[in-house]
Amino acid sequence: MEFSAKQIATFIQGEIVGDENATVHTFAKIEEGIPGAISFLSNPKYTSYIYETQASIVLVNKDFVPEQEIKATLIKVDNAYESLAKLLNLYEQSKPKRVGIDPLAFVAETAKIGKDVYIAPFACIGEYAEVGDNTMIHPHATIGSGAKIGSDCILYANTTIYHDCRIGNHCILHSGCVIGADGFGFAPTPEGYEKIPQIGIVILEDNVEIGANTCVDRATMGATIVHKGVKLDNLIQVAHNDEIGANTVMAAQVGIAGSTKVGEWCMFGGQVGIAGHIHIGNKVNLGAQSGVPSNIKDGSQLIGTPPMELKQYFKASVAQRNLPDMLTELRQLRKELNELKQQINK
Repeated sequence: MEFSAKQIATFIQGEIVGDENATVHTFAKIEEGIPGAISFLSNPKYTSYIYETQASIVLVNKDFVPEQEIKATLIKVDNAYESLAKLLNLYEQSKPKRVGIDPLAFVAETAKIGKDVYIAPFACIGEYAEVGDNTMIHPHATIGSGAKIGSDCILYANTTIYHDCRIGNHCILHSGCVIGADGFGFAPTPEGYEKIPQIGIVILEDNVEIGANTCVDRATMGATIVHKGVKLDNLIQVAHNDEIGANTVMAAQVGIAGSTKVGEWCMFGGQVGIAGHIHIGNKVNLGAQSGVPSNIKDGSQLIGTPPMELKQYFKASVAQRNLPDMLTELRQLRKELNELKQQINK
C-alpha cells in the first residue's frame, strides 16, 4: 500500500514541510533510508543522517530546525517517536489476518472458540478452555484445560498457558513464554524437600505483553496478577503470588521472588533482582542490576545493591574506582604515624 505525505499528516495531525504529494510504501531507519520509505528523527544523536537520508518522508519533532538543505519531505509532530508508533500500528492492522482452525490443530470438543479465531497447526486447546474473538494462536501453542483467553490476543509459537489461568483482551504472548507453571514452593523435611501443591492461578489483565521465554508462576493459593498495560521483556521471572501494577515495564532478566507487590508505572532495568514479601511503590525506577532487599516508597529513582539515590550511587562508584590508590595512601599514612609514635616514645 502507498500513502502520501498529506494522508500521513492528516492521520497523525502533523505539519508538512516540502512536497505533500510525496509517497511512501515502507519504513526505514533514518541512516538506512531509501526512496519510497518513511523514517523518523527523535534522538539528536542521529541528526546528521537527516541531511543524507534517501527516505522520501521523515517525521521530526516540531522544535526541529534544519541547519542545511534537506531533500526529504518533513512532517512535524509533537512527538516523532509516538507518531511512528501510530503509523506502525496502522500498518500492522492493515495486514490481512488468517482465520480458521487448521486440520492439524487439536481443539477439545468442550472448548469454546470465538469468532474469526485462527488456530495454527499443532496448537492444542484443552478441555473447557475458552478463546475469545479475533485471537490468533500460532503453531505448538498450548492452552490448558479450563484456561480462558480473551479477544484480539496473539499467542506466538510454543507459548504455554497452564490450566485455569486467565488472559485478558489485546494481550500478546511471545514464543516460549510460560503462564501458570507451579510456583517454587517446597517444605524442608529430614528426607529432603516436600512439594507444596500450587493450587492458585495466573491472571493477566488487558493489554499485557509478555516477552519470549518469560515465566509467570501460578499462585500457591489465590492468584498471581499482572495488571493492565504491563509490558515484560524476554527472560523475566515473576514468582508465585506476585502482583504487578498497571503499566509497569521491565527489561530482560528481571527476577521477582514470591509474594511481592510492585506498584503502577514502575520501570525496571535489565537484571534487577527483587526479594520476596516486599512492597515496591508506584512510579519507582530501578537501574540495571539493582538488588532490592526491602520496601521502596513511591516515586523513588534508585540503582545499585542495596539501591541508593542516583547521585549518591555515582559518587560511590567514583570512590570505588579510587580505592586501590586510597588503600596505598592509607598504608603510607599508617607507616608514617607509627614512625612518629616511635620518635615521641623515645
